[in-house]
Amino acid sequence: MAQKPKWVVDKERDRRAAAQATVWLFGLHAVRDALQNPMRDRLRLVLTKNAADRLGDVVPASGMTPEIVDPRRFPVPLDPGSVHQGAALEVKALDWGKLDDLARPGGGAPVLVLLDRVTDPHNAGAILRSAEVFGARAVVAPSRHSAPETGALAKTASGALERQPYLRVGNLGDAMEKLRDLGYVTVGLDGEAPETLSEAAAGLATTPTAIVLGAEGPGLRDRTRSLCDRMVRIDPAGAFGSLNVSNAAAVALFALTEPRDA
Repeated sequence: MAQKPKWVVDKERDRRAAAQATVWLFGLHAVRDALQNPMRDRLRLVLTKNAADRLGDVVPASGMTPEIVDPRRFPVPLDPGSVHQGAALEVKALDWGKLDDLARPGGGAPVLVLLDRVTDPHNAGAILRSAEVFGARAVVAPSRHSAPETGALAKTASGALERQPYLRVGNLGDAMEKLRDLGYVTVGLDGEAPETLSEAAAGLATTPTAIVLGAEGPGLRDRTRSLCDRMVRIDPAGAFGSLNVSNAAAVALFALTEPRDA
């Protein structure tokens, strides 16, 4: 029997690990939203008496029976310093389906956000929050070298993780080529780009668009950059100034979605 190539073995191993992995969400807001999300596969709910009281009818409506614990001995494997507010929920990561189905144009000109090596969960969570506010169809990131679904990401997203698709793909470049086949224009952000964001946005109001953002410092990888149809910059008001990736995402989403709403 022929031996499987290493890349096939690695892919199958990663798929099995992802299926078995669980995530601890923490904080009253994140836990409340996850309890109200029918798409969530929920496993274990740990609450202090005070947190259970503050969550009110959400807990019985979820069908879960919480473990009521002493706040001084909170038995959940969270990072030191995590502000859990007496509430933690073990879940499996959400399954948002396939890129082809999620991104398929329809109902106007959709906007996607693509993240290239954005590994900070606080940045990713803030981007998900902005994506929900401005009506982005999805946030897409590679399975590796990106922020996974964690409690810290969920807390920063302030509930958006439960409603805003966060799709992890095997290869971001391949996803960009697939989006191009679906009719998307991919727009990369770079401080040295020849075209401004506002100039580009004016001509994209009726076009499916994917904003592509890289990690702070390194920026976009070479292949990612080469697959962008256009490169744009956000001009500061003064001679100097820059935005972190989550703020840049919010500005880009506003610039691209405002003409669509006009």
